[in-house]
Amino acid sequence: MKKYIILSLLILIKTYSANCQEKKWTLEDCISYAVTNNIQLQRQRLQTEITEADLTQSRLNVFPSLNMGSDGRIGFGRSVDPVTNLITFKQNISHSYYITSGITIFNGFTTLNTIAANRFMLKAGLESEKVARNSLIVDVMGQYYQVIYSKGLEEALRMQLQSSESQLARIKKMVETGKEALSRQYEMESRVSANRLDYTVAANSASQALTTLKQMLRLESASGFDIVIPDLQNIIIPYGTFSTDSVYTLASEALPRLKAVEYELQASRKRLAAARGYVSPRLTAGGQIFTGFYKVIGENGANQPSYSSQLKNNNSQAVFLSLEIPLFNNYRTGRNIKVARIQRDETELKLEQEKLNLYTEIENACLNYNRGLDEYKAAQANYDFNIKSSEAVQKKFEAGLVDVTDYAIARSTLFQAETEALRTKLQLMIRKLTLQFYTSGEYAGLTL
Repeated sequence: MKKYIILSLLILIKTYSANCQEKKWTLEDCISYAVTNNIQLQRQRLQTEITEADLTQSRLNVFPSLNMGSDGRIGFGRSVDPVTNLITFKQNISHSYYITSGITIFNGFTTLNTIAANRFMLKAGLESEKVARNSLIVDVMGQYYQVIYSKGLEEALRMQLQSSESQLARIKKMVETGKEALSRQYEMESRVSANRLDYTVAANSASQALTTLKQMLRLESASGFDIVIPDLQNIIIPYGTFSTDSVYTLASEALPRLKAVEYELQASRKRLAAARGYVSPRLTAGGQIFTGFYKVIGENGANQPSYSSQLKNNNSQAVFLSLEIPLFNNYRTGRNIKVARIQRDETELKLEQEKLNLYTEIENACLNYNRGLDEYKAAQANYDFNIKSSEAVQKKFEAGLVDVTDYAIARSTLFQAETEALRTKLQLMIRKLTLQFYTSGEYAGLTL
């Protein structure tokens, strides 16, 4: 019975492993997995957590501080007896406890401005996470379509190889019956060999593209991995165009890359205000509770109060109010204000540069899409024409009206037209998704 249970478990494990390996990944699967497991994105999240901790700390600076301490000492030589307040040269031991508390009443609004700056930096960090995620999505999406293109080339060359092998088999039968010359068979065998080489190279390229995608997702090397190949023939490409200004207007409001820099700019302005606050007077208040024990070494303990009674009787309290007016601090405050102003100006320039870069990218993306649309139309028309031309040449070849060289040229031309149609279609789809990405600012199910 035990053997049957073990055997059943092994079968279940093997079946589960086979099912896992047979799973094919969609673009959405790849993106979801990459977003969850990417190391760079995880590091960006940790940076955001540090910024969140800075914000929490700056908020708690508004509350009073509270500290407790204790110290013990042995005195030698000249000291003050805390009981009689007289000078003594006797050895003694003392032990004290204290609790202190303090609060800043006014410091030029430095604390409030620091809180605001850290709040904006946290928002910038959250937007930076989105920027890193979006960059990762674009990379995965580009590699995913690279795999589709590589597999499309592999499939086209496989069909070309099958067609050549079918023609070779037909010619061999005709040579056996004396209807074709042996040289024609040799020519066709050479063509089949060349097609097999091209197919092998394409298969290796497709395998490498798939491996690159798997490495990008950080999957285990031993795990089975493949993607879903969409039916590209049934995907309709709309013939609309994109306007640069329209896309930029939407992108400037939606993209996290601009929001992140805008939050950084607001944070730098608050930091400048916080730095200027150190020029103002600083008003603080606080209090202290103190108690202690004192004993002269060598004297009769009966003549000295007990430890507990001294702690009770020596209890003292104090409150204080402190005003600090900065007059000269070795240019520290002036330097901090100047650096904060420079950082604000640098962030303003960074925002302007980011806007220029974004507009340039969108302008190029719109131009590339509009030009790619023209290329796709021309490539599709050329492919449709070459299909008819290749079919006509194949009929002539089967009838013996053209030789192997003409047949090979026709098949090669058809293959080039097919691959060009595939390339321009995939390229146009990627460019369209990129423009949709600009207008939305986030990943929203960009699948085929």
